Amino acid sequence: MTDRPIEPWKTLTSRYSYEDEWLRLRSDAVSLPNGKVLDPYHTIDVPDWVNVIAITDVGNLVLVEQYRHAVKRVLIELPAGNVDPGESSETAARRELLEETGYADGLWYDLGALFPVASRFTNEVRAYLALDVRRIGAPKPDASENLRLHEISWQRFVDDLRAGRRPILEAAQMSSLFLLSLFAQSSRDPRIASLRL
Repeated sequence: MTDRPIEPWKTLTSRYSYEDEWLRLRSDAVSLPNGKVLDPYHTIDVPDWVNVIAITDVGNLVLVEQYRHAVKRVLIELPAGNVDPGESSETAARRELLEETGYADGLWYDLGALFPVASRFTNEVRAYLALDVRRIGAPKPDASENLRLHEISWQRFVDDLRAGRRPILEAAQMSSLFLLSLFAQSSRDPRIASLRL
């Protein structure tokens, strides 16, 4: 062990071997601080992502249920989606909540951002808490989305989560709930403090 700072890798060459509207596969040749060369080292460029923990004025959590083809399962999830080019993460979060659920308004809190898979993916996922959201219209999901809307009391959600009855299996969404729990622990607002997991 040493106290020296960890050195970044040096990129020797870089090329995109695949690119479409959803992702770009970058293949780099990199030199490690110990002199070893990794060629290729693949990274995947995907858009930043937002997750929304939306709670109505009566204390219900807004969730969506949808099929996820990569894992071939139907999952219960937080409203979420990509940040479009030129869009702020909060604007994306508000847009995704409205599109997927028809809910909007409320008080919004930025809970922070995490890297979902820092070893390969370049994006970050930012989490938001939206309190006192209300339904202002019908959902307008993308053509690839077939969503079912759920509203459940926060306490029942927490009880079900602890008992394994209603798991959120998407890792970045569980991380967003963790960020909420940390935020709730430090809040003096009793409504927010009650959202600890």
